[in-house]
Amino acid sequence: MIALGRLGVDLYPLRTGVPLAEVDTFGKFLGGSPANVAVAAARLGRRTALVSRTGDDPFGAYLRSELEEFGVDARWVTAVPGLPTPVTFCEVFPPDDFPLYFYRRPEAPDLRITAGSLDLDAIGAARVLWATGTGLSAEPSRTATLAALAHRRRAAHTVLDLDWRPTLWDEAARPRARAHYAAALAHATVAVGNLAECEQATGHREPDAAADALLAAGVTLAVVKQGPEGVLAAHRDGSRVTVPPVPVEVVNGLGAGDAFGGALCHGLLADWPLETTIRYANAAGALVASRLACSSAMPRAEEIDALLGGAG
Repeated sequence: MIALGRLGVDLYPLRTGVPLAEVDTFGKFLGGSPANVAVAAARLGRRTALVSRTGDDPFGAYLRSELEEFGVDARWVTAVPGLPTPVTFCEVFPPDDFPLYFYRRPEAPDLRITAGSLDLDAIGAARVLWATGTGLSAEPSRTATLAALAHRRRAAHTVLDLDWRPTLWDEAARPRARAHYAAALAHATVAVGNLAECEQATGHREPDAAADALLAAGVTLAVVKQGPEGVLAAHRDGSRVTVPPVPVEVVNGLGAGDAFGGALCHGLLADWPLETTIRYANAAGALVASRLACSSAMPRAEEIDALLGGAG
C-alpha cells in the first residue's frame, strides 16, 4: 500500500477537557491523515509506504524516524528546504468536540509534491493507493495527486479519501473544489468520506444519495461514514450494507477515521465480504476513538478481533 499526502507533528494535550490556553503538557505524535492510514495498515501486517514532504528541520527528522519505527517505508518522504514541518494542536473535549489548529504556513511541505517526483512504477504496482482531498487543495500537489490516480488506470484498489478540510485549501481553489473532486473520482475505484465530505464532493448529504452520486462519478465502492448512525457502503454490483457503530467510551475521536481507513484497506486486500470489511474497519476506528493519540494508538489485529468478539 502507498499513501500520498499530508504529514506533520500532532501536539495533543495530555489532559482532556482543558482549553488549549490552559494546557501545560503535551504529547508529541506523528500525524497527518495519510500517514496515520499507512501506520494503521502496517499495524495489521501490511507493507506500507508514504509519499510526502517535511521541513528540513528536527521535526522532519522525527517524522521520518517515527514512520520507520511504525514499519512504514519512508523512502519517498523528503525535506523541503526553507519550509517548516507542519504542527497541529488539538483540544480534547469528549465525547464529540475536538477542535484542530493547523500550523501549515507559509506553505505545507506536503503540498510541494510534484508529478515529476513520483515513482509511478511503484504507484502503479501497489495493491492500494490512498490519496486525499487535501492533496487537491493547491498546486503542485493537485497535479501530482491526479497524476498518481490516473497512472493506476482504475486498478483496484485506488482509493480517494474525500478528506474535506476547507481551512487547508488555497482560498482561490475552494470555489472549484467540487470540480477537482470530480477529476479525482474519475480515476478512483473506492471513495471514502463522512457526510460533510460527501456533500462537498457530490452535493448530496443524504447517505444513499451521496453513495449513488459517488458511484455515478465512477467509483466501484462508496463508503459513507455517518457518525453515530454507523457506516453505509455501496458497491457497483448492487450490494449495499449499513453497519452500526461499535459503542466505546470516546477519549479522542480524531484518529478514528484513519484507523478505519487502514483497516478498510486491510479488508479489501484480504478480499473479505463487504460487510465483514466494514465491520472490521468500524471496530478499528472505535478502538482509536477510545484512546488519546492517533498514530501510536492504531490497533493490532488481535485487539480488533477481541472488540468484535465482545460486541458480538
